This record gives sequence, C-alpha cells and structure tokens, in this order.
Amino acid sequence: MDVEIQQPQEVGKSRIVKVDKDEAWELFTSQASNEGRTVVAHFGASWCVTSLSMNYKFEELAQTHPEMLFLFVDVDDVQGVSSKLGVKAMPTFFLVKGKEVLKKIVGANPDELTKMVDSDSDAPALPDIVIE
Repeated sequence: MDVEIQQPQEVGKSRIVKVDKDEAWELFTSQASNEGRTVVAHFGASWCVTSLSMNYKFEELAQTHPEMLFLFVDVDDVQGVSSKLGVKAMPTFFLVKGKEVLKKIVGANPDELTKMVDSDSDAPALPDIVIE
C-alpha cells in the first residue's frame, strides 16, 4: 500500500489533512482511534462552492482544537468511503471517535459545526454507522 502520510503543520499554517485515497482514510482513522483522538471529517469537493465556503470555519476549528484530527475528504477522490458513509450532499461533516460516527451534519452551517466540535465527544454513536 503506497500511502503518503501528511502531518499537521505548525500553527499559522493549515492543520487540516487532505485525504486523497480510501487507504489514507483507513490509516488516519485507525491511527486516531489507537491514540484515542477524535476525528472531524469534512466531505466536500473542489468544485462545490458551498463546501468551499466552509473551509474558513473548518480551518479555524482545526487551529483551536489541536487535540482533534481534522480531515478533508474529496468525494471525487475517495468514493469508497464517501459511499460507505452515505455522503449524498456536500458539505457533510462527521465527528468520529473510536471508528464510530458520533455525529453528522449535512450542509454549510458554521454554528452547528462549531457546536458539534465543541460538544461532548463521548456522546452515543449514531446507529448503524461504524467505520470498518
């Protein structure tokens, strides 16, 4: 498996890791699960204006929550994971802990995204959404 691992960069630069392959998603979510870290994933596309409009908020949250792993997943590049998680609209955001989806937001809603990230990550998982 040829997967390039991109580490978050220094403060002042992006702390969002771009996932460009299904294998990279598996690697990052497994690593975060092993470390007990929460993953915040933004599923979008480079051509989707609504998705792009949320980049500023996603970056801001990544800067203020360095204990979490923030992933951007391009649905055109990572179709297997997008399909498995039922992504049908962009942007879609997931809060994942221990490879279980705790919360999901569909649409560009900065306030709801902030609440999701700030929420108690020990909330019960959504039914039937487990990342394998």
